[in-house]
Amino acid sequence: MKTVTILGATGSVGTSTLDLIEREPERFRVLALTANCDVPKLAAAAIRTRAELAVVADETCLPALREALHGTNIRAAAGKQAIDDTAAMGADWTMAAIVGCAGLRPVMAAIERGGTVVLANKEPLVAAGDIILAAAKRSGATLLPADSEHNAIFQCLDATRPDRVRRIILTGSGGPFRDWPIERMRSVTVAQAVAHPNWSMGAKISVDSATMMNKGLELIEAARLFAVESNRIEIVVHRQSVIHSMVDYIDGSMLAQLGPSDMRVPIAHTLAWPDRMATPMQPLDLVALGRLDFEAPDPVRFPALRLAREALDAGGARPAILNAANEVAVAAFLSGRIGFLEIAAIVGDTLACYDPPAPDTLDAVLAIDAEARALAAERVRATTTASVEDRVV
Repeated sequence: MKTVTILGATGSVGTSTLDLIEREPERFRVLALTANCDVPKLAAAAIRTRAELAVVADETCLPALREALHGTNIRAAAGKQAIDDTAAMGADWTMAAIVGCAGLRPVMAAIERGGTVVLANKEPLVAAGDIILAAAKRSGATLLPADSEHNAIFQCLDATRPDRVRRIILTGSGGPFRDWPIERMRSVTVAQAVAHPNWSMGAKISVDSATMMNKGLELIEAARLFAVESNRIEIVVHRQSVIHSMVDYIDGSMLAQLGPSDMRVPIAHTLAWPDRMATPMQPLDLVALGRLDFEAPDPVRFPALRLAREALDAGGARPAILNAANEVAVAAFLSGRIGFLEIAAIVGDTLACYDPPAPDTLDAVLAIDAEARALAAERVRATTTASVEDRVV
C-alpha cells in the first residue's frame, strides 16, 4: 500500500484527494492529515480514512480536535512545527496543498525526506523555485504537479528531449471578466470575482483567476518545472477549460491533454503515476462540446500577466515579491478594503519599491516575503485611506 500524507486536507484540493483515496482504500494508507483549524472536517476525514495523525496549524484548535478524536487511536497535534514534522514523516506520497507561503517549510520538509511530493500550491516554485528544486535533487524526491495546466504539460512533454520542444502553451479560461470592459471591472464585487465560470475553487485562487495572476504564477512555475526557456512559454485564453495545456514540437506536432474541469483528474494522475487509476469522471462528450475557442489574453485589462513575466525574466527575489504582494492585495480585496483593479496596481507598486538581493536559503525567501507583505500592506492602507477621504469629500 502507498502511504499518503495530505497537507491541507480540508481545502478543495485536499477534499478531492480524499475522495480519490477513499474510493480505493486497498491501495492507500493515510499517515497524516493537516488543516489550519477546520476541526469538524479534519476529524471526520481522519476517522473515515483511519489516519494515524491529524494536525491543526492553529494551536488554539487542538482541544477541539482532541475532543473530536476521543475514543479513536488517531493522534492529534498542533502548531507550525507540528505541521513541518508531519510533512517529514516520510510518506511515500505527499500532497502539498497548504495555501500561501505557510506551505513553504512543510514542502521543504517533505522534499528533504524524499518520496513523491505533489505540488498543488504555487508558492514553493514561485517564491523559492531554485531552492526547492535543489533540495529535491539532493534528496532524490520526485516532484509532480497537481495543477491541471502543469500536469497536462507533464503528460505531454518529452522531458528527455527538451530541445525538440518549440513551445509550451498554458491555457486559461480567462476568468469571469474575460469579456468585461475595463471600466466595468472597476466595480467588480467579491461575489462576482469568486464565481469562476468553469472551476470550483477557493476564494483566493478564484480571485487570481479573475485577475489572471494565476496564469502569471503558472508561467513562473512552468519555467521552473520544465527545461524550456521562458520566451517559449505562451499563455492562451481557452474558454471551455477542456484543453488544459499543450506542447508544440519542432516537427509541427502539437500534443494536448484534454479532460473535464475537475481537479480529481490531475490529482489521480499523480496518485497513480506512473500508472493510471479510475476516477468518477464521465468521458468527454466531444460532440456535445462542439467547439474549442482560443484567443490572446488582453494585457491592458489583465496587467498581472505582464508583471509576472517581468518578475520571471528578472529572476532573483522578484517572483517572491510578486507572490507576497499579490496575497496581501487579494486578501484586501476579499475583505472589501480595495477595488478589484487595485490588486495588480498594488503588486506593481510593491515590485517598484523593493528589490533585494536574490535569496539563497528558505529563511532568506521568507524574510523577503515578510518585507514585501509589509510594503504591500502599507500600500493597501494608503489606498483605503484615500478612498475614505474621497467619500468624505
